[in-house]
Amino acid sequence: MTPNPIYALILAGGSGERFWPLSRRARPKQLLRLVSDKTLLEETVARLEGLVARERILILTNAEQEAAVRELLTDLPKENIVAEPAKRDTAAAVALGTGWVAGRDHAATMIVLPADHVITNHAAFQETLMLAAGAAEETGELVTIGIKPTWACPGFGYIEHGEPIHLRKHNEYNAIHRVLRFREKPNPDLAESFLRKGNFRWNAGMFVWCVPTVLGEFNRHAPALADFVSQLCAPGNFEKALNERFSKLPQISFDYAIMEKADRVLVVEATFDWDDIGSWGAVARYFQSDAEGNAANCAITALDSSNNIIFDKGGSSIALLGVHNLIVVRTGDAVLVCHRRQAEKIKDLIGKLPPELQ
Repeated sequence: MTPNPIYALILAGGSGERFWPLSRRARPKQLLRLVSDKTLLEETVARLEGLVARERILILTNAEQEAAVRELLTDLPKENIVAEPAKRDTAAAVALGTGWVAGRDHAATMIVLPADHVITNHAAFQETLMLAAGAAEETGELVTIGIKPTWACPGFGYIEHGEPIHLRKHNEYNAIHRVLRFREKPNPDLAESFLRKGNFRWNAGMFVWCVPTVLGEFNRHAPALADFVSQLCAPGNFEKALNERFSKLPQISFDYAIMEKADRVLVVEATFDWDDIGSWGAVARYFQSDAEGNAANCAITALDSSNNIIFDKGGSSIALLGVHNLIVVRTGDAVLVCHRRQAEKIKDLIGKLPPELQ
């Protein structure tokens, strides 16, 4: 085991746009039961069982979603669920989490995880995180987790890695590499070239480091965030700093603010399965499918219909006749019918809906 206490920061904000009408502003993707009887947030917390003690898990959400998160995670201490007072992107969120952890243990090892991924191999997940924690502690560097691409996805950011790094305390060959640079979401042709080169990994937004390491990077590259962290750590000042300072922080992603500027970053290749499920099309892979490619979470009867995605919150039976390539989602108060090719535009539709349906 790692000699440092491990804390986990789970980023559980989000706008709830891609999975409308099932998702809403107060109920984004991580609060949905899409692939099991647990929400994605509950699954994320469960994956840490045996690795991170419950009292060392911090959930960051927002005011709209705080009540739902607290209702789900009743076994976490109340002070371990924190609502951000304003939307300020991931750099501010990580700074907030760092201040929370540093106020408890300034030498701790810290894991940062999104709340909305699907990972089924918990043992491999924990083994990867332990290797990353060991790398962070031995080298004093920032560590990110890279996912080996299975296809040339233009929707993900990429990590380009260089030579392997060998640790004194770990024998894993070719599992840890020096990061050369982070690459933005590429066009399809560039994504194909990344795949051919073989030294690119998907950036899943998972990070591991020792608290002194990330504090040093904040001081070097984002002094406003570093000052905010120091204010959070001052005895008895956490709530005051959060309420008075957070909304004034720069609105920038952690990748832009820190990771792309840091010159000592390692990537550990994931040995676990991973799915971002960023759309109804991705979730459909977890539904039952018929011979014509109709995927559904409920009973369907289909005639002259193919490649449709059906989700019914109430589990009713749905009949399809002469329709192809549609997404049909029904909840208690709304129904979505759209072409699969238009799925990315669902978020554009939300602004035109009545406020009570957003």
